[in-house]
Amino acid sequence: MKQRKLVVISSGLSQPSSTRLLADQLSAAAVGAAAQLGVTLDTQVIELRDLAHEITDNMLTGFAPTNLKQAQEAVTAADALIVVTPVFSASYSGLFKSFVDVLDKDALVDKPVLLAATAGTARHSLVIEHALRPLFAYLRASILPTGVFAASDDWGANSVEGPLRGRIDRAAAELAREVERREPAVVTDPFALTSNFEDLLKNL
Repeated sequence: MKQRKLVVISSGLSQPSSTRLLADQLSAAAVGAAAQLGVTLDTQVIELRDLAHEITDNMLTGFAPTNLKQAQEAVTAADALIVVTPVFSASYSGLFKSFVDVLDKDALVDKPVLLAATAGTARHSLVIEHALRPLFAYLRASILPTGVFAASDDWGANSVEGPLRGRIDRAAAELAREVERREPAVVTDPFALTSNFEDLLKNL
């Protein structure tokens, strides 16, 4: 079995939250779909609610506290991401955007990303297309075709076998195929020497 790293970013503010519920269902479906392709996904969930103060500190000082630094490194090292945000004022949450703002500018380049959002009403169903997709395109991520939006009505009695379940399974299958066909993510140490000392001395 191939081993790959999946990082799930959930930016719900309440506990429990429909945002975390959708994140968990997407990650479980992705793990199952990947297993069918011979890939084991090592999954890590990042709850931005727990990092809110550290994100603010990072934006004010330019330095990431310990827990936030670990989250940033996990995102950079991930082979794929699932990102889920609640909708506030017809767009992604401020906490979600703030976390994205403190990531390294190249952290998401060519990284497969499954986009998802939750809201109280289906009127916000296009938020993935008009807000999330442009943001991650700017970050040069490899955005999966299927985004998953869930309104309050989607969590009814028929949610297990309803339209939401179909969207989750389709998006998870796309993520699994993308991860399976790629090599593992490689994190480059910015402080690593690219030349040996002998070569450096020759140029003095």
